[in-house]
Amino acid sequence: MSSRDQFASKIGFILAAAGSAVGLGAIWKFPYMAGNHGGSVFIILFIAFLFFISLPVLVAEFMIGRRGQVDAVTSFKQQAPGKPWYLVGYLGTIMASLILSFYSVVGGWILSYLIRAFTFRLKSGDSESFEQLFHAIIQNPWEAVFAQGMFLLITIGIVQAGIKSGIERASKWMMPTLFIFFLILVVRSLTLPGAMEGIRFMFVPDWNQLNWETVLLALGQAFFTLSVGVSVMITYASYLGENEQIGSASIHVALMNIFISILAGLVIFPAVFALGFQPDAGPGLAFVILPAVFEQMPLGSLFVILFFILLLFATLTSSISMLEILVSVVIGKRRTNRVRIAWIGGLLIFIVGIPSTLSFGIWSDVQIANKSIFDAVDFLTNGIGMPIGAFFISLFAGYYYKTSVSKQELNTHPLFYYVWLILIRFVTPIAILIIFIQGIRNVF
Repeated sequence: MSSRDQFASKIGFILAAAGSAVGLGAIWKFPYMAGNHGGSVFIILFIAFLFFISLPVLVAEFMIGRRGQVDAVTSFKQQAPGKPWYLVGYLGTIMASLILSFYSVVGGWILSYLIRAFTFRLKSGDSESFEQLFHAIIQNPWEAVFAQGMFLLITIGIVQAGIKSGIERASKWMMPTLFIFFLILVVRSLTLPGAMEGIRFMFVPDWNQLNWETVLLALGQAFFTLSVGVSVMITYASYLGENEQIGSASIHVALMNIFISILAGLVIFPAVFALGFQPDAGPGLAFVILPAVFEQMPLGSLFVILFFILLLFATLTSSISMLEILVSVVIGKRRTNRVRIAWIGGLLIFIVGIPSTLSFGIWSDVQIANKSIFDAVDFLTNGIGMPIGAFFISLFAGYYYKTSVSKQELNTHPLFYYVWLILIRFVTPIAILIIFIQGIRNVF
């Protein structure tokens, strides 16, 4: 343990882990999912599922990582010698790398918007003009690939610096800044005439919107929002001191994720309703509707810049965790240089991600199972890889660990422990199977 880099403080670990979870899922996907599926009803279901389905897996990953104090693959090998559980670590490493390959595509779009905002070239005045701009950006192969590369360069630069000097320092700087920018945008959104309609949409449930589709989508959003299933949290917890309390750390990460998701809604929905737009704009909400909304506000250009800086920070805090798991595994196997592996791994992920980047432009006709390359990789990771990984992590922590081991590792109040044990053994695996089966059904 003495030779392994560790987080300097518990708050540094929590901010890094929360940053991994607080990504595009919380700020980009959550608002348009809620907007399309009942607003407050979706939000209530999301919060309930996050605590009872996703949080137990997060606790399990923290437990496995902190107990192992090594990379995800080696951790399973050491804790289950001679058994194939280590394949879960390899699966997570591959899935995290693939996620980053298309996640960096969206990170590149954010950089393109941010550069235009800083140079005052993001003024169009209405959603139709911003929609044309969005398509122009994602369909331009040179700009899209270049922006994707720039986003990965920033990610590599943080990861290659190590845990304390890179990931922890960046998280301690970006996460508080993200909160401050969010609060500024929330205050501005809530002071718009007519903003109360957006508040009602978020917090006054219309139970007529409750249906099986809303339940399944809220379940899926809650499951994916904490970055579980790809061993990212196992990797982060491996840099955590053995005396840290992982139960409270897990709850803090979950609460921060909920808080950010609610703040995202408070930025978006009051402004959208106040200025006459619709909340069900789908994935284009962040890149088409919101710029048009901000442009209609006084000092709109400033708020556009703040929003895309916020979005960039959230995306980076997730991307660094996805590259770190690859770096951690390779270093663990070969004891080689972190800087070299970060650059080589980032370059390979960049190359793998180019087809996803081009799938909106010159390769838009290429289909895999009736999906674009981008959507196919998204489904492979989020629809197949993550549920499988989370399922086996649940079984490992719930059944392979003896209760004496898991009780010692969790080191918490007996009630919390036994509730976690019931959830991780019985509730979470069933929920994950439902998500997995529903995802497969949507394809076929």
